[in-house]
Amino acid sequence: MDRRSLFETTATLGLGALAGCALPGVAQTAARTPFSVPATTVPIVGSDLVFPVRRIYCIGRNYAAHAREMGSDPTREPPFFFQKPTDAIQNVAPGTVADHPYPTLTRNYHYEVELVAALHQGGRNIPIASALDHVYAYAIGLDMTRRDLQRALGDEKKPWEIGKSFDRSAPIGPLHLASQTGPFAKGGIWLKVNGVLKQNANLDQMIWSVAEQIAKLSEAFELMPGDLIYSGTPENVGPVVRGDVIDCHIDGLPNLGIRIV
Repeated sequence: MDRRSLFETTATLGLGALAGCALPGVAQTAARTPFSVPATTVPIVGSDLVFPVRRIYCIGRNYAAHAREMGSDPTREPPFFFQKPTDAIQNVAPGTVADHPYPTLTRNYHYEVELVAALHQGGRNIPIASALDHVYAYAIGLDMTRRDLQRALGDEKKPWEIGKSFDRSAPIGPLHLASQTGPFAKGGIWLKVNGVLKQNANLDQMIWSVAEQIAKLSEAFELMPGDLIYSGTPENVGPVVRGDVIDCHIDGLPNLGIRIV
């Protein structure tokens, strides 16, 4: 069975099927590999199932004020996306403050709090009207950024993956089923550093809604079960240093906390 078929079968049977379990009715073959690679998963609240992560998509400059602080005019800019590797995931349990390592090569490490949508259905050219049917669950996440590297490479017209796509650059809380939370069209989103409010906005200030992001992404990629979409951050992104504690909040989700070490 190829990878695409495996994800499609898993979507039908339930996302927990990839969490170390054999798929019912599927012949198992003894695949031989020179080494093992750990699967990336995110816990699902109220269940012993885990969500298998296939890809991580992120949208850039999706709040007007943040777009302006990054030097862009949001009235004329179409949506754009970038990706992070699956090992960027750092699972953070609710009610805890997880240690988060300050990365190498940077002296300007920034926080960006975001709503995350997890997909259990895929497709191409998905209509906006049905896009939210593809969302399995939501979570709160952080798009951590080596801002100095991102800016320097951008100034040189070079790809800036090194500023965005590195180990543990995507902390995330557990997933909450969309069938229980409903869509997150509005609601407070904020971030504090050492108890001081830094980011404070409302989800309805997104330039492109989650449904629109799914529709736009599906024009460029065939979306699949297991995809995560980080939906953009409000204004007032800024630096943290070792010892700082970040507290993130989205109405309807438990807070996410990390300590920079």
